[in-house]
This record gives sequence, structure tokens and C-alpha cells, in this order.
Amino acid sequence: MQDNSTIKSEFLDFGFGSEINKGITNAGFKVPSPIQKSAIPIIIEGRDLVAQANTGTGKTAAFGLPSMDKIANQKGTGLLVITPTRELASQVADELYNLGKYAGIRTATVYGGSSYTRQISLIEKGAQVVVATPGRLKDLLSGNKLRDFSPKIVVLDEADEMLDMGFLEDIKDIFSYLPKDRQTILCSATMPKPIRILADKILKHPETVSIVDKNDATNKDIHQSYYVIEERERTDALVRLIDHNNPKKAIIFCRMKIEVDRLADTLISKGYSAKGLHGDMDQRARDEVIKNFRNSKINILVATDVAARGLDVKDVSHVINYHIPFDPESYVHRVGRTGRAGQKGEAITLIAPMEFKELLRIQKTMGAPISLESIPSSFDLKEKELISLANEISKAKIKGEASKIISSLGIEIDSSEIALKAISLLLSKHSATGPEHIGFSQKEAKKLLERFQNSSQRSSNSRGKRNGRSSGRSNDRNRRNRSGGSRSRRK
Repeated sequence: MQDNSTIKSEFLDFGFGSEINKGITNAGFKVPSPIQKSAIPIIIEGRDLVAQANTGTGKTAAFGLPSMDKIANQKGTGLLVITPTRELASQVADELYNLGKYAGIRTATVYGGSSYTRQISLIEKGAQVVVATPGRLKDLLSGNKLRDFSPKIVVLDEADEMLDMGFLEDIKDIFSYLPKDRQTILCSATMPKPIRILADKILKHPETVSIVDKNDATNKDIHQSYYVIEERERTDALVRLIDHNNPKKAIIFCRMKIEVDRLADTLISKGYSAKGLHGDMDQRARDEVIKNFRNSKINILVATDVAARGLDVKDVSHVINYHIPFDPESYVHRVGRTGRAGQKGEAITLIAPMEFKELLRIQKTMGAPISLESIPSSFDLKEKELISLANEISKAKIKGEASKIISSLGIEIDSSEIALKAISLLLSKHSATGPEHIGFSQKEAKKLLERFQNSSQRSSNSRGKRNGRSSGRSNDRNRRNRSGGSRSRRK
């Protein structure tokens, strides 16, 4: 019998069965997150729901816990979750399994690149939860390969990423095969117009829960900064920032696959534990890279937007935009890879002066502060390394072999000289690389930004004046034409 005293009263108030409560305890949940507090009661009541919240806020448990509590004792697939990528499908399926395993919940994951037969078999053997990607699910449904497939609850997860990846038409087709009498839940970090239109079509009188502050589209636990550099300085700037920040785990975003390969090779050649991830890699290679990143066998992932969509790794400390994304929503998705599950995160963006326009567009849309900072100099980095090395030395345990070395050297060199030589040897292995100064100082960058803004304003005013003169001349012509017409009629 589950001891419910170990569960905080907020979870007990939802009235879940003891087996689901055991899953909550096993997962280490203590208090519901804001999205869970708001969404769970609505789902329990059986109403359709639009849930808007940033990534890493507990959405999977928010729809998973009440849904699995409802279907725990039912036969056949009761819950269908549609996700944009194979990676996210696997993550969601694993989380739902762990939360529902004590209630006997079985899960099946459906995605491309794996055997149709095995996936169909798992569903027909009684998987109560199916997590699927749009392409493979559409193939199974349109090919009539699933018998008696009538999920009572359907979740469209990361709907805005579905839109970005071009799955919107597939989603519409999929819903045409699903039961009309169903409960539908749509989850999305952002709500662009096509997603709002889709929600109107597939949901019935939905409740809406929004945990996203409209004036702050990104997580408050994420510190956002940008650095202004010359185009030729990108890689040097990146390396300097990695050395200075020493990220526990970082994702570096590039625009193109060729940049991912080049940058990953450069970082590896410099001794960093890095790998690339992009859409041209076969699925097995992608799975291996993600597995190694999640297990901390590598700590730097260089990726394109497409490859990193739906990637849920909870301990990413830094996101670095090697190039600024073209649109604000891509920025939200990238930045949302860090600062997850209540942890603090850093989001860093490198921009050249010619990219100020994209920066200002993102700042205007986000409403969140993105602070201007300058790349640390090699002197700054050396100072930080000295402090770090001093801390390491003070905490180091003395090994027996060390005294033998001191004894063998002590005949010709005194102990203070030995210590200085040893520290110098360590410093030679920690030396900063690259030029002394990289990028623009904050003062220089502010002047460049002000110059760009003034130029843009003058250009805008000039266009307005030209349009005004054009409009005035047009009105004059119209008045002359009207006047001439009157004289003609009087004649």
C-alpha cells in the first residue's frame, strides 16, 4: 500500500489513484508546477484544453498524470500523444512510463526508421499510451494498419514546432481518422496564428491556460546576453566564451549543416568534448550523439535548429547562438533548451553589426532583457584561471608519490622554487588562446547600435516624407482634375 504521507498535499488534492501517486513520489515531484496546478483540474473534468507554457515547465506530467489516472483500468489505447520528433517521442514515452508503471500503464512509441510490425504489435498487445510522430502515425492510420484504434484522449505536444517543421497538413489528416468523441489537449510554447486556427478546428470549447508572460516569452531563470563581434571573430569569440564560462553542458546553434560539421571539427581539434547534430545524419548516428550528450559523455553539442527541435536535456547550462536566428520564435525555442526544471541557464548570442536588425526584432517580440556584454580578454581569462587553479590546489589531497618527488628534487632546489615550478607547469596547460581582445567593447557596441538605430529612423522618416509628398502631389492632381472637370461641365 502506497504511503501517501510522502506526497505533498497539493498532489493529493487531485485525487489520483494510489498507483499514480506512487509514480509521482518515485519521480521525486514535491509540489505541482504552475502549469500542472492549472491544467490538471481541467483535464480531470474532461474538458478540452489549450496549454501554453515554456519548455521545461512540466507539461508532460501536466497532461500525463490525469490522463493515465483515467485510463489505468481500461483496455486498448486510451492516450495518444503526437510529438514533432523521434527524440521527443522517446523522451515523452519514457517519462509517461515512469509515472504510470505502478498503475500497469504500458507505452508504445511510433516513429519512422523502425519496424512497422513491431510498433503495430505493441499497440495491438494493449499499450494504453501511444506516443507518435506525425509521419509514421499518418502512414499507419491512412493505411488502415491499426485495428480498433480509438484513443479517448489526444494530446498535440509542441504544436508550434509541428508548424515550424511543416507537419500542419499531416496533423489535420491525422485528426480526420481519430474519434470525434474525444478529449483533446494542445500544448505549445508559442501561439502563432496557424496554431490558433488549428486549435479552433480540433478542439471543442477549450479552456485556455497560459503560464507564459506575454511581456516575457522566455524563462526568467535564463540570463540572456549578446556580444558584438566582427564576422571573422566568431570562432575565436566562441572558444573564449567556452573557456571563460566553462559550461557544464552546452548547445551551440548554427544556421547550416556545413557550419555544424566545421565548428564541431574545430572544437574537437582544440580538445573540447564536442559532437555535431544535423538532419543529414542517419537516425542511428543522431541517437548515439543525443545519448552521449544526455549521459555527459560529451558536453558540447553543435546543432542546427531542425536537429535540436524537441530535444529535452534537463541539465543544459548554456545555449550559444553562433549565429542569431532569423526569427523570434526560433530564438524562443533555442533559448528554451536551458534553464529547465527550475535550474538557472545562460543564453548567449554572437552578432555582427550587420545583424542589429534581427537583434532588435527579437528584443521587441520577447520583451525580455538581453544584456550587451563584451568578450573577456585573454588577461581576464588568465586571471580567472589563476583563481580557479588556486582553489584547486587548496582543495587537492596530497598523494604519497608527491613527497618522493619533493625528496628527489629537494637536494638541488628549495621547496618554494619547487612549488613555483609546479604551478608554472600547471599554468602552461591552462594558457588562454586567441588574440588579447575579441569583438567590440560595450562602449563601442553601444555607439554602433545607436548609429544603426539613428540611420534606420532617418530612413523611415525619409520614406514617410516621400510618401507624404507623393500623396500631396496626388491630391493636388486630383483637385486640379476635379476643378478642370467642373469648368468643362460649366462650359
